Amino acid sequence: MKFDCIVIGAGMSGMAAAVRLAHFGKKVCLCEKHSKTGGLNSWYKIAGNPLDSGLHAMTNYATPESSPSLPLKKLLRQLRIPHEALQLRQQLSSKIVFPGRSLSFSNDFRQLRQSIAECFPSQISRFDKLDSFIMDYDGLDISAPFVSARKELKNRISDQSLIEMLLCPLMYYGSAVEEDMDFAQFSIMYKSIFHEGFCRPAAGIRTLLDTLEGRFKEAGGQIVNYKLSQDLPHAVIALNCEIRGMNASGNSIESVTLNDGTVLVADSILSSAGHAETLSLISPPDKKAVRTGQLAFVETIALLDASVSSLGHRDTIVFFNESETFSYRKPENFFDPVSGVLCSPDNFAFQDEDQVTIPQIRLTMIANHKKWFDTKEYGKMKRIVEAAAIEKIARYIHCDSIKDHVKLTDIFTPPTVRRFTGHFNGAVYGSPDKVKNGRTAYNNLFLCGTDQGFLGITGAMLSGISIANMHLLG
Repeated sequence: MKFDCIVIGAGMSGMAAAVRLAHFGKKVCLCEKHSKTGGLNSWYKIAGNPLDSGLHAMTNYATPESSPSLPLKKLLRQLRIPHEALQLRQQLSSKIVFPGRSLSFSNDFRQLRQSIAECFPSQISRFDKLDSFIMDYDGLDISAPFVSARKELKNRISDQSLIEMLLCPLMYYGSAVEEDMDFAQFSIMYKSIFHEGFCRPAAGIRTLLDTLEGRFKEAGGQIVNYKLSQDLPHAVIALNCEIRGMNASGNSIESVTLNDGTVLVADSILSSAGHAETLSLISPPDKKAVRTGQLAFVETIALLDASVSSLGHRDTIVFFNESETFSYRKPENFFDPVSGVLCSPDNFAFQDEDQVTIPQIRLTMIANHKKWFDTKEYGKMKRIVEAAAIEKIARYIHCDSIKDHVKLTDIFTPPTVRRFTGHFNGAVYGSPDKVKNGRTAYNNLFLCGTDQGFLGITGAMLSGISIANMHLLG
């Protein structure tokens, strides 16, 4: 079977690329090895309760009246999605909590600035200059080399504590580099989180996935559950359809082979699987050395019998760190309880008619992927993580009785992420070496998503769109 393009992986970037290609009448086949779209940002049920598997919050909030140049507005325009379709509800207010200091922020940038002025009065003029510098900085320059965010911040902010507090949420939301961040990505995430802000679809990730699937169908595509050697439509998202290998000839990919032995031919291949993961599929083997990501996470989801707001906690997200400096690296032990991200999915500005998901709270901490893959006591370690997570939740929502309100817990580990995404080491943010132009050594094989370098849900979709526009639509 012959296509114009084969897309690997139905995560956010792959889905957006497939929709964009279908709009222009391209014969596109998106191959997804799982039974649902979304990749890590999908959903599942536990004890009958639908839960998002990856979504905490979307960045880049925009209203219908916002500037059309904002990333979310560009995305919606490129995918021909009306703003109201996503039912976006913005955050209430979030915090960055360090020993003896706390910064608050919301989707109104003035709140962060005021909080910094109160907590770091000697730094406010420096911060204002930094903010102006970042807002003028071109973080989307695909030819720009890696620039250390720590170094740039140290040149502009003289209080190390403020530097650490600014880095914490932005690293947690998108850095694949241990103890640092590419300043281009820092600038993108700074604008996305501090100037545009957090939001969430009213019904969670299913709202977004249903919208993307709907747009693909409206563009003439079909979504099918792949069966052995079946004929595929000219524009299709094929679920339960795993690519076993890619067949190279010289500097081109001639075809891909599915798990059942079926061979698909395409003019171009667009992979959202990750750089190293994509190269591992190629035969004869590609010997290019690509660093694999070392940053993995454990996440505890606690389902509650009451909303956290009724228990006295109104913050949407709390980024905490219990040391003077922020350590963002693979820990020595299974997980690092010193820092984390505490998200309350029901603490957004929902409307009266919204059907809010079951009350819950989610805690994410950095993990040692090697220990999780090697352990023979997987169940025991999940219980240890759960106990540590409940203790942290109690501390940061100021509710000692939270354990009495927990109905059910579930835990994501690096093996879980590997299963959902295929990322080596279960590294959510992929390789520390990003391929900003999406090109590989093969003239018809391109990368989008995590290892192209756009991060978060909005960034991932923009990655799929931009690479499709740049390389596949001329």
